[in-house]
Amino acid sequence: MSNTALKAARQAAGYCSQQALASALTRAAQQLGLRGIEVSTRQVRRWESSNPPWPGEDYQRLIVHVLRQPIEDLGFRAPWSRGTEPAIEPTRGPAPQPALPSTALRAALPRPVKLGTQPGTIGGDYAIVTEAHRRLYLSVAPAALHRAVAEHAALGTSLLGETSGTARRILAAALAETTLLLGRIEFFDLRQPATADATLVRALQAAGEADDSLIGAAILAHAAFVPGWAGRLPEARERMQAARAYARRAPAAPEILAWLDAVEAECLTRCGDQRGALSLLRRAEDTLATGGTVPPPDWFTWFSAVRLHAFKGNTELAAGLIPQARTTLERALAELPETDGKQRVVVLGDLAAVEAAASRPDEACALLEQALDQLATTWYATGMERVREARRALAPWQDSAAVQRVDDRLYSWPAMLNSLQR
Repeated sequence: MSNTALKAARQAAGYCSQQALASALTRAAQQLGLRGIEVSTRQVRRWESSNPPWPGEDYQRLIVHVLRQPIEDLGFRAPWSRGTEPAIEPTRGPAPQPALPSTALRAALPRPVKLGTQPGTIGGDYAIVTEAHRRLYLSVAPAALHRAVAEHAALGTSLLGETSGTARRILAAALAETTLLLGRIEFFDLRQPATADATLVRALQAAGEADDSLIGAAILAHAAFVPGWAGRLPEARERMQAARAYARRAPAAPEILAWLDAVEAECLTRCGDQRGALSLLRRAEDTLATGGTVPPPDWFTWFSAVRLHAFKGNTELAAGLIPQARTTLERALAELPETDGKQRVVVLGDLAAVEAAASRPDEACALLEQALDQLATTWYATGMERVREARRALAPWQDSAAVQRVDDRLYSWPAMLNSLQR
């Protein structure tokens, strides 16, 4: 079995091949003044093998610098944690510098591994709680659910070292879903993109342990949102290439393939390529219309034909196609299930922006008040961002009574305190 932790971290960082990581490490050596170090593809292949050598200190520094994770979290076992002396790579170049402070190295010592000490039912038992969290996401306050899911992820990580065989694979798959949910909460609900990015790397590592390529594709596509929303399109595209590669390894439902197109379309939209985004969305519509015999997995709960309308309406709005955006978003709003309060806020915010673009401030304000009503019940940071974007579009009418009513609610004491606390 290969070093899935390092491989997952490499792919999550946007390095789709071992050669890409080797080149990045060589560039980093030059930037950090580590003269005489050139990392080869063969070297990366050794690190990703089933028994990777413990890197020399300069190599550790490079790996930590490029992948931004402690060396012990990347599948390497320190010499002092093994019963026999492993191979240690020599350090070349100038005087060695520690990759981490000595206190951090001590804190990162891996716990003893007790494979098989848990019963064979442990994976299924753990997955029951994972499934419950999946359902709770629709209604529980994000901060409260985040605490519970984080604790569950920590438990699963600890148990993984005490399982083997089928139980280990089941546990790892459930842990991948749990950690993916944790990353979703951090990115969409709490708007903590840097934290979510690191969490999604851990999710991909768990998916690698389970050898579950479909959830791996889902994790990588979520990871693409992070650079995509920040305007870093090449990085987002690399992650989407990896996501599609993973999806090809197993039979993928049409819903998953359409969602991958929708994710990339949203990244393109936020980076200013609305034409490219609309082309991908049309392909996603065709994929759903064609259908297929493979059903989506149980954990795939965040996408449907209605959600595709919401993606498309937002892109049409960004492209200035106001009548089309209104039609698409009104359809999405009418077809959304009552339980989907978070998506309802997003669609209401986009519809309000449509009406503002059409110089209909009263209609826009009525929609924003509906969105604020929903936010009072179901907090969603991404939805609040859409509300604020629509409010900024109402600047020409900010002295009107309708806009001031929205402001009174948007900036009330309870609203501001809730926004800061969540």
